[in-house]
Amino acid sequence: MRPFIVAIDGPAGAGKSTVSKLLARRLGFDLVDTGAIYRCVALMARRESIAFDDDARLGELLGRIRIHFQVVGEENHVFLDGQDVSGEIRTPENSMAASQVSSRPVVRSGLLALQRRLALEAEKGAILEGRDIGTVVFPDADAKFFLEASPEVRARRRFEELFQKGVESSLEDVLSDQTKRDRDDSARAVAPLKAAEDAVRMDSSSMPLSEVVHKLEDEIRRRLARRGA
Repeated sequence: MRPFIVAIDGPAGAGKSTVSKLLARRLGFDLVDTGAIYRCVALMARRESIAFDDDARLGELLGRIRIHFQVVGEENHVFLDGQDVSGEIRTPENSMAASQVSSRPVVRSGLLALQRRLALEAEKGAILEGRDIGTVVFPDADAKFFLEASPEVRARRRFEELFQKGVESSLEDVLSDQTKRDRDDSARAVAPLKAAEDAVRMDSSSMPLSEVVHKLEDEIRRRLARRGA
């Protein structure tokens, strides 16, 4: 029997990363941050001065990229070719770059196998967070969720996250970048951001993320028990 697969999709700032990390810890599941994978591709392309629409060079890059995750303390760290790039991949500049490279069909198709392999290697189960997990990567996931929040709430969360990391920005700039990313992610021709038809949708605008975690955990445990029976 394959590992229990949980798909958590939604726009930037909806709380996917925090919720996924806490769920993985509480359930003993592996955590696969698919957004971080695309961010690593963007970072590597920037380092090698590869244009974000150069499909030939992006395809060649995908054949060389090596990514793995490792829990360090309470954080899920991301390693690119053995280097911890957890902070570098989440700067505003790299976030916008990731949105651009993720729209390229060669990148999305090239990373499908990697995302699926990382999840299926889990012993018990895997939490995958992203924008097309329940629609493309694992359309047959055992549980699908789509997290939402108002644009203002999402921008505020992102701004506070950047502030805590010492990244200079303004709330207006964060909201502007987020609006563009939302538009790009939803309008792209390949694997656009959208909720799967059978996904459980949850708006966290006025809900503590701890409550979101409890609600999702209860649903996952119900489905786990059903599968075990």
